[in-house]
Amino acid sequence: MARARIRTKTREDKRLRRHRRVRGKVHGTAERPRLVVHRSINHLEAQVIDDVAGRTLVGLSTNAPDLRARRSELNKTDASRELGKAVAEKAKAAGVDKVVFDRGGYLYHGRVKAFAEGAREGGLDF
Repeated sequence: MARARIRTKTREDKRLRRHRRVRGKVHGTAERPRLVVHRSINHLEAQVIDDVAGRTLVGLSTNAPDLRARRSELNKTDASRELGKAVAEKAKAAGVDKVVFDRGGYLYHGRVKAFAEGAREGGLDF
């Protein structure tokens, strides 16, 4: 008789579950789009999304050419803070002042927190 295998949950499975739970509560509109963060091992990516229209208004990454040039002199946390400032600058140019922050299932700690603080320093309200 074969035994049933129980699949263990990976760290990514747990994060996706948290992200789905957060997405049930956080929704971006034209007045307050959603500022979502994705964290990889080396980089951070951010998008400002209008969920009603289904459009990405602004998208930027620490791998973008303007931030990549300074990447060697910054650690990952400082690069995340700079990304937050850059996203805020691009969002304000697109006419967005207020956003809803979606941490993507990641803990509000470290690079995600630095990104959020940088976005606030750049002028976004959330």
